[in-house]
Amino acid sequence: AAAGSGALHVPGHSAGGAGSPKPNPVTDADLVFFTSASGYTGRFAAKLDRPSARIPLLTSAPTLLARRPYVLLLPTYGGTAAQPGAAAKGAVPKQVIKFLNVEANRALIRGVIGAGNTNFGENYCLAADIISAKCQVPVLYRFELMGTSEDAAKVNQGLEEFWTHQSQKPA
Repeated sequence: AAAGSGALHVPGHSAGGAGSPKPNPVTDADLVFFTSASGYTGRFAAKLDRPSARIPLLTSAPTLLARRPYVLLLPTYGGTAAQPGAAAKGAVPKQVIKFLNVEANRALIRGVIGAGNTNFGENYCLAADIISAKCQVPVLYRFELMGTSEDAAKVNQGLEEFWTHQSQKPA
């Protein structure tokens, strides 16, 4: 990321600089995920039998724009709690915050799946819990690190049932 940039990115507007602005990537996938440089969450997304879209790793990159309802898959960063029982600061990746700060993206989220590390104790999958509370959507599943084949099978089946149920809800 560019050091000291601090510029606010407004979709469809250039923050200046050389060349023409890059357009925002768009997705029709019903699964949107963020994976850090370690790639654990991305490896799990790749195990799923469905199209998915990745939130860009760099916050300086144009923001992904969702065009249909989606479930968000994200890791929890190992933030530190100010006091026992307090939410860990920095648990939700900045890139996910940027993505959800786009009102249209926030309006289309229907659920969240959390990846985490049980070494985080009570903060295990905390990012999913924070997004669930802020966006008023359910946490559909939690898994550790890259997840297992069994986790992937459960998530595939669960997402099929979830989207079938969503399509039967009255508008």
